[in-house]
Amino acid sequence: MTVAAVPGPVPVRRELLARRPARALVAPSILSADFTRLGDEVESAIAAGGDLVHVDVMDGHFVPNLSMGPAVCGSLRKRFPSLFLDVHLMVSDPLAFVTPFIDAGADLCSFHVEAVDDPAAVAGRIRERGALAGLALNPGTDVARVMPFLDAVDLVLVMSVQPGYAGQSFRPEVLGKCRSIAARLGPAQRLEIDGGVAPGNASACREAGCDVLVAASAIFHATDRRSAIRGLRGEAPLS
Repeated sequence: MTVAAVPGPVPVRRELLARRPARALVAPSILSADFTRLGDEVESAIAAGGDLVHVDVMDGHFVPNLSMGPAVCGSLRKRFPSLFLDVHLMVSDPLAFVTPFIDAGADLCSFHVEAVDDPAAVAGRIRERGALAGLALNPGTDVARVMPFLDAVDLVLVMSVQPGYAGQSFRPEVLGKCRSIAARLGPAQRLEIDGGVAPGNASACREAGCDVLVAASAIFHATDRRSAIRGLRGEAPLS
């Protein structure tokens, strides 16, 4: 299987998020991939039309579960040197994770506004290390928490489920936050949504201003991954 063309090495890879895309970007989240064959799973998702890969990192403190470390990120970078790696740090101390993940090949590191006292300082450290910076907020967090820091980041990630808990349904009430944030972002900034995103609710996400859609089970558990990704973008099924 041949991987679809994606932006090349740094800094070309990071141009993927530098301008507003003509269509929503789809970020398959490897949290729902088969880890016994992770490389092949990622190759399949990108060949099916995925634009970048979302890597969820959980520390067992900020959220109750544990997940991937820098070694997973490094393995993906080694196999896919041209692939944009979008790392979501669901951790209590993001500064402890930034350098290991960027050194392992992360193109963007998102951290949670709920976890830090000075989001601008954390974003600055990420950018100093050569990666893009994202700021995430949970469903129950007031959108006002992120508004003072929009100029400091390249992307805002709105969670549409509570991170760290499986089996939750998409929470449409977060779309109001998306609209508020989208109205304040510049052309070089992206708005990402993550949690229960599927073809059935993707249209509402796009209409609320989200231009990066993270999807896990909607892609990796789909019998036809290409159709699932086209559905997320609102494109007609292939005949």
